[in-house]
Amino acid sequence: MQDLHTAQTARDDIETAIVSGILSARIKPGTRLSENQLATLFSVSRTRVREAMMRLETRAIVHVSPRRGWFVAEPSAEEAMTVYAARRVIESGLLRSMIELTPVGRDKLHAHLAEEKTAIAAGDKQRLTCLMGDFHIRLAELSGNIVLIDILRDLTARTILISMLYQSDFHAMQSHLGHCSIVDALEAGDFTKAAELSIEHLEEVEEGLDLTSRPDPLSELRNSLSLPPATVATKKTAALIIQKK
Repeated sequence: MQDLHTAQTARDDIETAIVSGILSARIKPGTRLSENQLATLFSVSRTRVREAMMRLETRAIVHVSPRRGWFVAEPSAEEAMTVYAARRVIESGLLRSMIELTPVGRDKLHAHLAEEKTAIAAGDKQRLTCLMGDFHIRLAELSGNIVLIDILRDLTARTILISMLYQSDFHAMQSHLGHCSIVDALEAGDFTKAAELSIEHLEEVEEGLDLTSRPDPLSELRNSLSLPPATVATKKTAALIIQKK
């Protein structure tokens, strides 16, 4: 029984660490996740790592490539649209079903908004990416529903991956003001308005994505060599290189 508990704890630790890394924008889309390295870092067997990876795969956080290993997901434009559609349904439904905003919940939201404002003033994009996603998880936590919290955490992680792939400009202040409007409505006890504002906010964020673009598979090497950004023709050539692998 102890061995089973230890195994489950190891899997949970690995999953939590990877999702947290994505939520904080430290782990990028397409990052390779080595079974050997993770096994060493967490002092577990590769079997335990593989079990954690398979669970993350069912959550659309990672995917496996035959003979190459595990990689953090790189959501397609179509997947991005379905993720935002799911978030609009879930988050608006969550807010619409609220009965009250407790003083504790209000204080947590205000503290979070203050952190956003501080990060904006500091121009800390990575911190902002984390905070902008965390706000929606904080909203889920108001419900106290563990299932909803887990769903929103996974959807938020996938949204951050989407942002890193398709968001050309980071409109931090616009997102912050959207969050402030939602909190104002919650404080006023107008949960229907808060739900409507959450839909508007998510639509604005989605509209800020360039879903016609495609990730440059050679971007890291290109930056290392101080080469200019890929042109359309170069991207097609890079895509052909990847397909031939």
